Amino acid sequence: MIISLIIIVIIDSVSKGKDTLLLYRISLTSLVTSIILLLGQWETGSVPIAYASLQINTFNNIFRLLLLICSFLSVLLSVDYIRCTKTALTEFSLFILTAGLGGMFLCCANDSVTIFVALECLSLSSYLLSGYMRKDIRSNEATMKYFLMGGASSSILVYGFSLLYGLSGGETQLYKIVDGLISTEMYDSIGIYISITFIVVGMGFKLSLVPFHQWTPDVYEGSPTPVVASFSVTSKVAALALFTRIFRIIFSYLSSEWHVALGILAILSMILGNLIAVTQISMKRMLAYPSISQIGYIMIGVLAADPDNGYASMITYTFIYIFMNLGAFACITLFSLRTGTDNIRDYAGLYTKDPVLTFSLVLCLLSLGGIPPLAGFFGKLYLFWHGWKTGLYSLVLIALITSVISIYYYLKIIKLMFTGKSDTSTIYVQDPSISSSTSISKSSIEITMIVCVLASTLLGILIDPIIEITQNTLF
Repeated sequence: MIISLIIIVIIDSVSKGKDTLLLYRISLTSLVTSIILLLGQWETGSVPIAYASLQINTFNNIFRLLLLICSFLSVLLSVDYIRCTKTALTEFSLFILTAGLGGMFLCCANDSVTIFVALECLSLSSYLLSGYMRKDIRSNEATMKYFLMGGASSSILVYGFSLLYGLSGGETQLYKIVDGLISTEMYDSIGIYISITFIVVGMGFKLSLVPFHQWTPDVYEGSPTPVVASFSVTSKVAALALFTRIFRIIFSYLSSEWHVALGILAILSMILGNLIAVTQISMKRMLAYPSISQIGYIMIGVLAADPDNGYASMITYTFIYIFMNLGAFACITLFSLRTGTDNIRDYAGLYTKDPVLTFSLVLCLLSLGGIPPLAGFFGKLYLFWHGWKTGLYSLVLIALITSVISIYYYLKIIKLMFTGKSDTSTIYVQDPSISSSTSISKSSIEITMIVCVLASTLLGILIDPIIEITQNTLF
């Protein structure tokens, strides 16, 4: 990926005419090559590299694979959108690949300095992507909010790490921080509780956990749709990997305390995310709130980890969620390019205009809601069953109730698409940002949509081998 970034910069510098197709192929080729190379070293045990600032193991490998899948689908989803809106593909490809690269480094970062550098690499790329449509006032506003909130959360997170640095006697590597805290007998000090509070707050912003979620709806609504699709999965997958490793390694001796705090945040996220989603009129803003509740569900898998299954339920559901979420955003991207609108009411009667798009969106929404026999149902079933088996009864019950609420607002949209009366003045009116003379096909968006829909529908059949693979993911 680093080589491809360099090649893209060189081509952009020396080429007079922008060959968007070449840059597109380079991006996809680099991601496919990275996936193949990663699969080739899958069986490698825990290996420290770069003076132990990075550590490679099966847990990191599977999250790096998820990030590569996210980046591949994001590029595939974005290229025709970028060409239709006549914006620069070079910078967009650079930001997408840099965000993916930062996320991959974040997954295997083994000391606090590397964590901060990788996190900022991911965050800065996301900020730039959010403001990619510079002439769009909403995009500029979303970028400013995202930048300010993201910068504040990074500062809080760094302060938490600085406390750990002092309490552990000047250690920066994660495992050495643990040894330092034990040797200095600081595990019961008030400083460690302050540190864990700052880290929870900082990571809560990155994961959009309630009450640190305020930036999410505004950024989702104001940013370009493919950008929202990208960082709705890429940043969350990377932050989830970091969050899990920090609390599993450093705060393992304080498991009861952070389990309670994380359980409360998960409950708030599930309840608030689903309740507020019911009232939304913007499709992208509506999907922002389920993304908050989905993180609450995933937290059940983090809390339910055990020696036999590890984080299998959390990783399995995250894997399925990537396809469900990107599939829904692919449908929304295609609809917005054809209509220039994001309002839910404009989806009325969509079935009569485009049955394929309608059924694709229906399958993704039903899978997000956990309706059998779709993949989302099997992912939630395993996640909730694992949580119930480990004694998280209240969390699982609340998750079940809020899942029913999510099905309500998903079905409301589905009903509108099939039975609503379409407004001919808004349906299939060209987006004003797209030239009326453009005739570029949207095949890459449709391919992404079909791939994600098939995965959201059929991955439930392969749930057993997926679980078997994820059970072997160890630190």
